[in-house]
Amino acid sequence: MLRQFFGFARQQHLILIDPTRGLTAKEPGGFRGRTLTLDQQRELFRRWTGNDHAHPHEALFGILALLHGASSAEVRMLQITDIDPRTQTVRLGKRPHPVPLDPASWTVLQRCLAHREGWPTDNPHVMVAKGTKSGRTQASTAYLSHALDDCGYPPRMIRSTRLVDRVNTMDPKLVAAAFGMDPEATLIYLADHIDPGRLPDQQRN
Repeated sequence: MLRQFFGFARQQHLILIDPTRGLTAKEPGGFRGRTLTLDQQRELFRRWTGNDHAHPHEALFGILALLHGASSAEVRMLQITDIDPRTQTVRLGKRPHPVPLDPASWTVLQRCLAHREGWPTDNPHVMVAKGTKSGRTQASTAYLSHALDDCGYPPRMIRSTRLVDRVNTMDPKLVAAAFGMDPEATLIYLADHIDPGRLPDQQRN
């Protein structure tokens, strides 16, 4: 607005020099991507843990992204040998430690494994599609990009919801270490806005 005002004033010879010339506007900091509301998160959780009509691949990808901040690559690369039934943990991507799965996530994983057993395949990956059942490669990026289409929310939005929550309630460096991310990568999830429902005085009401 100021640039337009002073530009007009100079054209009308009201001023000799445009004081805004050469100035650049700094982009505001903080995360500005889309995230899910708490109601939307509950809706998706119920869909993936209590609705047998959701495809097992959708449910697994969705629940790992929603509760554990898993990326598409981490889910694509997940193999049978990454699962420890004794401790109910999985190894995801470059994360330094196995990820403990809550009972709901573990149940969703078991459902996906049961679906996998229906394929006559030697593919070592958990998520096996028609195009990969006869080989040993992971599902394609394109396949994963559409795995959540039926739920109505894109994978990035679901994962960002979890990362924004973690980064803004914990030390970003600790989050980076736990998720196997570069420290700089977690800083983009710092938000300028905090959901009022997360404020201590609001939680006590």
